[in-house]
Amino acid sequence: MMAMSMAALAGLRPTAGIAVRHFSCGIIYCAGKNWRVSHGFAPSDSEYGPLTDLPDWSFADGRPGIPWKGQVRRKEQREQFARRVVMLNKEMAHGIRVWEEAQHQTIAQQEETRRHRLKEKGAILRRKDKE
Repeated sequence: MMAMSMAALAGLRPTAGIAVRHFSCGIIYCAGKNWRVSHGFAPSDSEYGPLTDLPDWSFADGRPGIPWKGQVRRKEQREQFARRVVMLNKEMAHGIRVWEEAQHQTIAQQEETRRHRLKEKGAILRRKDKE
């Protein structure tokens, strides 16, 4: 009872029924997201870009600072992704080449069977000559 009266005297409200709203859960958290996405940037400033990828400082003689663990990890992830893209691109090119060769072989085989087909003889051949 004594603590309650002290809070009332200080002008503080009891917090039992009040919902707490965190700073990062409001609409402000998403502010600028659509603009960043529409201009090709990350949805959040902390995902990628110059603020997260470039060093925060450099030496006095101009050398870049030592990369942080997160920067090294993101660089390795990008390199792995690039390697995967190149590998999949090579696989697609090889698959297309194999498919085109198979199509050419099919066409050549059809032409070969057409050329080796039995020739028409007899009355049908004579009718074609008259026409």
